[in-house]
Amino acid sequence: MAHWVRFEKDGETGFGTLDGETIAVHDGDMFAGASPTGDSAALADVVLLTPCVPGKMIALWNNSRAAAEKQGLDQPEYPLFFLKPSSSYLAPGGAIRKPAAYDGRVIYEAELGIVIGTACANADEATAAEAIFGFTCVNDVTAMQLLDADPSFPQWARAKGFDTFGAFGPAIVTDTDISGSSIRAELNGRERQNYPVSDLFMQPAEIVSRLSESMTLEPGDLIACGTGPGALPMKPGATIDVIIDGIGTLSNSYEAPQGEG
Repeated sequence: MAHWVRFEKDGETGFGTLDGETIAVHDGDMFAGASPTGDSAALADVVLLTPCVPGKMIALWNNSRAAAEKQGLDQPEYPLFFLKPSSSYLAPGGAIRKPAAYDGRVIYEAELGIVIGTACANADEATAAEAIFGFTCVNDVTAMQLLDADPSFPQWARAKGFDTFGAFGPAIVTDTDISGSSIRAELNGRERQNYPVSDLFMQPAEIVSRLSESMTLEPGDLIACGTGPGALPMKPGATIDVIIDGIGTLSNSYEAPQGEG
């Protein structure tokens, strides 16, 4: 098991494996032959970045049995998904910002994130499992009232794609079994979501396999597996933590637009 992180120190970007409070610095390609340099960096001396820079972030909807039952939805035959732009990516510790031109509810969604390690297309489940590099925590933030603001066209990209609405990290954990893990969200320290990975209709290998039928998945791509029940609105000044057993805690604040109180 390794915890891969990216970081900035003294104006330079690096990556490596985190062990406690120390990062073993690596060079090369995280997904293809990274090797330790022999240098290390103290976690306290760096700023953590998103643990990878996905070429695309794919996020699923209606992939939770409990949430589907609560909303009266049927299990989908194929993954229902949308894409989040790279401009939405937000590192651990960063501030989720309410859009200046939007006055509605903004909700958190605690999700398991799959990071692709090798390219795959039209992959069977065994090949798809081998293409998974590791797992991370995702907060798929949503401006809820924009989804159906125009009855002629559901606005998934707009509602999910604002700057800072794609938080993930703090690390990518490899060679770990997350089948028995739970995914939780804590808002200001109070638990609001808690559902097991086993609650997901489609598990990681199946998700990767099915998505690879629609598009080539490439190293560094990130897939958010969909959220369970309990996603609620946030108020400016809040702290939202996404916690997944065996992976870690993604912590972000939620703030009003700059210039507002």
